[in-house]
Amino acid sequence: MSRFAVLVTIALIGAVAAKAGPCTTEIAQLQRQIRATATAQAGGPSARQTVGAQLHHQPTPNAVESAESRASADAAAALDRARQADAAGDAQGCHQAVDQARWLYGVE
Repeated sequence: MSRFAVLVTIALIGAVAAKAGPCTTEIAQLQRQIRATATAQAGGPSARQTVGAQLHHQPTPNAVESAESRASADAAAALDRARQADAAGDAQGCHQAVDQARWLYGVE
């Protein structure tokens, strides 16, 4: 490999590393876990149990669909907040959003 090619490669690696935020690696790991979980089971994000469920009331199909939709939206929003905080260099905000997304997606 020529010296020029080596210098270009080093410069590109440095540019990519410089753009990485405080939890870029953590976000990538979470995304891999989400994909692995999605292929391993027919699950998705979840939410807290409702009072009706605690009182042994059977949910309607519409209630189940609504809860699944809301949980998916909340989980996607948490992951988006993590990406935005990461891009802004906000380590604390990013880690909090990643933790929330982990909880919603049910991955550790």
